[in-house]
Amino acid sequence: MNLYQTLLTDTLSGRKKFAVLIDPDKYTLESLAEVVKLAVNSGVDYFFLGGSLLLHDHQALLITFIRENSNIPIVLFPGNNMQLSNKADGILLLSLISGRNPDMLIGRHVISAPYLKASRLEILSTGYMLIESGRTTAVTYMSNTTPIPAHKDEIAVCTAMAGEMLGMKLIYMDAGSGATNPVPVSMISKVKESIGIPLIIGGGITSPSMAKAAFSAGADLIVVGNGIESDPKLITTIAATR
Repeated sequence: MNLYQTLLTDTLSGRKKFAVLIDPDKYTLESLAEVVKLAVNSGVDYFFLGGSLLLHDHQALLITFIRENSNIPIVLFPGNNMQLSNKADGILLLSLISGRNPDMLIGRHVISAPYLKASRLEILSTGYMLIESGRTTAVTYMSNTTPIPAHKDEIAVCTAMAGEMLGMKLIYMDAGSGATNPVPVSMISKVKESIGIPLIIGGGITSPSMAKAAFSAGADLIVVGNGIESDPKLITTIAATR
């Protein structure tokens, strides 16, 4: 399976994608079982796995459970170097291009590179952009960076273009976990018009109407986590908006 080539082909064909974000700290095997069943029945495209912290050492157990109960690809969305696992299919290798923290731009990647080189994981180099969401999110605090202001579309556009020019395979604009507001549709639209690589949108998407708006604005793949933690049935209604 070539995750990137499949996503790129689908993007060029206009086929929209939906990823369910699993934070290992917020799930047990019991609560995950319902989510996996709904995801399979709804045709979810990916499971993204990761969070800002790792309080419980059961990430590998959750990955194994997903693998045993679905054929949905598992992609790591790591908040730190402790969240790596060779049991997944791929990893979003995030470079936080919206910030100026060198550790998040390249520092942690240097430390992880030998492990990733030796692993079976497909490496998806990702230009990661935090967008102001109306509140201080965990990722903003943990990354020690300032998000791009929600009303500054031009900064987001130039940042995304720079990421593509630097060789990133994906651009991921994220309002952050527990965001009050999602990434603005005007920003999504203008960034999408300015790049030729797949655009991922996450954070603050808590309803089918928000998902549909993000897709209509140009998102190729949306990621939903917090809303599903509160209401797993949201998987079905959001999947139907693609």
